[in-house]
Amino acid sequence: MIIEKILKNALKNKVREFTPAARNSPRAALIFGGGSPSGIGGAVAQRVAREGIKVYVAGRNKEKIQATAEAIRAQGGDATAVVANATSKEQIEGAFEQVKQDGFALDLVVHNVGTNRPGKFLDVTAEHLEKSWRADCLSGFLIGQQTIKYMQPNGRGTLMFTGASASMRGKAGFASFSAAKAGLRSLAQSMAREFGPHGIHVVHVVIDGMVNGDRLRSVLPGMLDSKGESGSLNPDDIAETYWQLYQQHRTAWTHEIDLRPCKEVW
Repeated sequence: MIIEKILKNALKNKVREFTPAARNSPRAALIFGGGSPSGIGGAVAQRVAREGIKVYVAGRNKEKIQATAEAIRAQGGDATAVVANATSKEQIEGAFEQVKQDGFALDLVVHNVGTNRPGKFLDVTAEHLEKSWRADCLSGFLIGQQTIKYMQPNGRGTLMFTGASASMRGKAGFASFSAAKAGLRSLAQSMAREFGPHGIHVVHVVIDGMVNGDRLRSVLPGMLDSKGESGSLNPDDIAETYWQLYQQHRTAWTHEIDLRPCKEVW
């Protein structure tokens, strides 16, 4: 009787492969925070699409995510723009449901959401702190829960969280951002330990440095120029690392990795 219970538990906790239905369905990726084509999310979406995977580009800004989807289609890929606020449970559920209704097996989800707004500690209001937590941490929780619900029945899948320097340390002037990003990192660790044995690969990528994308070029162009060649992170090179992480075999998974330009002081 004891041996029988042990065998049942072993079968229950065994890492499963795709169910027959999922195995016969084409793969899809859902990228939250797809943003513009030259940002991290947009670059990841384009990199994944080049491998023949259907990509759903999700975000609040309709114009930006449509630009990324159009860039993918122009390269011969398949992409759909989905307007979704990452702090809205209903809109997140709607994005996941669209993938399901379209007949795809969701195999990759990327949470590339965050708001880096520096400010003096005594100037930070409780409302600002909560807003930062909702954007960076609560969104990860909501997207993470939906991801697990969709991937667990298939016994496989990859969920990636984009972190930052603030995930690892709290610098002066970044109290709210650091608190939110550190919370997201701990959330990712907890999920990785709980769902790794079920075949779901949870990854946290620390972006340590300035990203040479549309957002920074429009806000602080002089800052990027001052960094010089190889002084900032290239979104396409970041995307290549995301793809490599997605390709990892389950016998040698990476949970956390940090990326920085060679000139970055760390």
